[in-house]
Amino acid sequence: MNTALLTLTVLAAASLSANRGVTTAGAVPAAGARIAGFTRTSGSSGDLVPVDALGTTMAESGAAIAAGARVEVDNQGRVITLASGVCVGAMAPRQAAAGGAGEIVEIVLIPN
Repeated sequence: MNTALLTLTVLAAASLSANRGVTTAGAVPAAGARIAGFTRTSGSSGDLVPVDALGTTMAESGAAIAAGARVEVDNQGRVITLASGVCVGAMAPRQAAAGGAGEIVEIVLIPN
């Protein structure tokens, strides 16, 4: 269960999947890039898509992630363990570790 404190709308510049990072331009981010937040729903180019920008959100994992770990996005907007990119959040308290790609996890968003 997530607690979004601020949900914004972006105009999708491309096809977007739910629970993935998105840029302010409405595009899928580059690996390790800054993002506006995480999409609440999927959308096609030209759609207005709700994006959680502050609080907690549900995000799709791109790999295994330890409980409590800080995260960045991969080149598909999924969360992965922070390495050399921009920190976009951390695994939420009480969120179990992600065992691999494709799991939906709750993260605490960190404005970037």
